[in-house]
Amino acid sequence: MTSRMLATAALMAALAAPFPALAQTEDGTGGDAETETPEAEAPEAESAEGEAPAPPPGGGLSTGEVVSNDPQPGETYVDATHGDWELRCIVNPNGTDPCQLYQMLTDPEGAPVAEISLFPVEDSGPAEAGATIITPLETLLTEQVTIAIDSDPAKRYPFSFCTQVGCFARIGLTGDDLAAMRRGIEGRLRIVPAAAPDRQVVVGLSLTGFTDGFNALREAAGGE
Repeated sequence: MTSRMLATAALMAALAAPFPALAQTEDGTGGDAETETPEAEAPEAESAEGEAPAPPPGGGLSTGEVVSNDPQPGETYVDATHGDWELRCIVNPNGTDPCQLYQMLTDPEGAPVAEISLFPVEDSGPAEAGATIITPLETLLTEQVTIAIDSDPAKRYPFSFCTQVGCFARIGLTGDDLAAMRRGIEGRLRIVPAAAPDRQVVVGLSLTGFTDGFNALREAAGGE
C-alpha cells in the first residue's frame, strides 16, 4: 500500500470514529459535569416496533439494462461462411459495411501459418480483386511469397511491409487468377523461414466455397 493510500485510510478511520461530547460548566470551561441531552427522536419512517419501513412501490431497485451482443462500430463480424472461407465485415455506422473474404492457413497440426483476405478493387488495371497475405515475422522477405493453384504455374509476390502482427504482401488478382481459383481444387502458399533459408514452408489454400464466397463479396460491395 502506498503512503498516499495509507494517509487516506487513516483519514477515513478518523472520520468514522465518534467525537467525544465535551460537557460545558457554567463558566464555559470544560468539566466532567453531566449535561442533559435531548432524547433522539425516533425516525418517523420506523414503526413502533423499531422495524425498518417497507420499501416504496418499485423499491428503487435497478432491474438492469440489456447489453447488446451486436458488434459495435469498427468491430469485425462474420457475415457468412462459404466452405472454408469467411465473409468478414466491419461495422460502418456511416454506410455499407466493407467486407473481405478471409481464410486462415494452417499446417498439418492445425497451427496458424498465414492468412489471406480478398477484397474488391476498382480501376486497378488488370487486377479485378486485391488480396492481403500475412505471414510470420520470421519470414525471409527476399524469397517473397509464392502461390500456386493445382498444376498451374506458380506466381511470386513481394512483401510490402512488416508490423508486430506479421509481414504483409498486398497483391492483385487478375481475371485469370480468379478463374483458376473458381475451377481449382486446392492452392498452395509457400514461404521461406529466415532462420532456415534452405527450407520451404508450404501450406494448403482451400478453394472449397471460393466461388460462392467471392460472389457474396462482390454483392456486398455492390457489384454484380
